[in-house]
Amino acid sequence: MMILKMYVTMIPVILAGIMNMLFVRTKLYSRIKFPIDGGKILSDGKRLFGENKTWAGFFGMIFSGALAQLLWGFVCLKIPQMCYIYSYFDNTPLFNLAAGAAMGFAYVLFELPNSFIKRRLDIPSGKTVGGAKGCVFFLIDQVDSLFGVAAVFAALYPMPLWQYILYILLGAVTHIAVNLILYAAKIRRNL
Repeated sequence: MMILKMYVTMIPVILAGIMNMLFVRTKLYSRIKFPIDGGKILSDGKRLFGENKTWAGFFGMIFSGALAQLLWGFVCLKIPQMCYIYSYFDNTPLFNLAAGAAMGFAYVLFELPNSFIKRRLDIPSGKTVGGAKGCVFFLIDQVDSLFGVAAVFAALYPMPLWQYILYILLGAVTHIAVNLILYAAKIRRNL
């Protein structure tokens, strides 16, 4: 039952990630995609974050998070006991918009250090590499944003450290499964 409640709590973030993935494939996105780093090259001759970390994607994830949590709140009106955060907060549109925006913000914010490190290691933006380095960054790519999302959950309701870690593990497995589906559907370009 606990795992199910954790998934019910995570569904808006999963939906927001899919919504944002679809958004970044639109013509609107291609017209407004400005890199967060402004194309800045650091003293090492490499970009700060790279071409794929854009303001449109950043704010798109915040908007997608707010919208997904708002919609999920309506679904959960009949089953509030199945979502951990509704055990501590009222399921209201204003709360859902704020909580969803916070989850979206944490999601994209916690991806940035990974992008920074990958640029230092000459891993091209939006690309994967082989070998041990590729395996390590494949795993990091699945969990980086989850540390932020789980931190938002931890701020919304008390949880032990093991549950925080379990959110990251469940999220990673789900992230891999969703990426495989999106890749097979040709919505995602690489795993």
